[in-house]
Amino acid sequence: MSTREPRWVRWTLIAVALAFLGLNLALPLAAVFAGALAKGLTVYRAAVVEPDAVAAIAVPLNIAFGLAAAWAVTKFDFPGKALLISLIDLPLSVSPVVSGLIYVLLFGLQGWAGPWLRAHDVRIIFAVPGIVLATVFVTFPFVARELIPLMTEQGRSDEEAARSLGASGWTTFTRVTLPNVRWALLYGVLLCNARAMGEFGAVSVVSGHIRGLTNTLPLHIEILYNEYNYVAAFAVASLLAGLALVTLVAKSLLEWRYGDQLTGSGH
Repeated sequence: MSTREPRWVRWTLIAVALAFLGLNLALPLAAVFAGALAKGLTVYRAAVVEPDAVAAIAVPLNIAFGLAAAWAVTKFDFPGKALLISLIDLPLSVSPVVSGLIYVLLFGLQGWAGPWLRAHDVRIIFAVPGIVLATVFVTFPFVARELIPLMTEQGRSDEEAARSLGASGWTTFTRVTLPNVRWALLYGVLLCNARAMGEFGAVSVVSGHIRGLTNTLPLHIEILYNEYNYVAAFAVASLLAGLALVTLVAKSLLEWRYGDQLTGSGH
């Protein structure tokens, strides 16, 4: 149903919205890519060779956790289910910096497990394991939170039918449960990967900023910027900006093509 507002009111609102998006989204993105290419493609290519493998570790871990948590919450009844759901949401309400400090208190040299780790020459804080733990913590709700509503809507009838026909638990999961949630799973993986690649607060606390060892893309951008290497900083930032754009396009395509399979409304 169309509104009865005058045409000038509608066009004014549209202009305000477009101006807001331009100032807060389009203009900053244009500035990033302009700064990245300020000295040409050769300098740009040289600046983006820094690898970032943290997301390649954290995302698969969160896929496994998200599937297991969603399957347990939606397909079984057990004591503590409400607590598990609350714990899944915990990273969304805790500052990433606080989560990083928690790992320092647990695994740092002066932390609870510090003496044992030092005695066994195990390094977690200021090493790759600490970064992976911090990244997993801040990103693990994304996959589970995309799957739980859909799997709740789907119910348990398909799995119960498969089990009644003699299918094993693993066969039921791979042949029944997983195909029913594949698009919601992909949707959650996209969000999880984007969050993992862009995480700064938690990994900044636990990384130690060791170049070439514990230096993620956001931390690398900070170091380059603090060294007044602005072109390289913008070049690396353009990778994250490009990732954000690709994620946005992929997210929109999934919502357009498989929207009912992401929410469960079409089941």
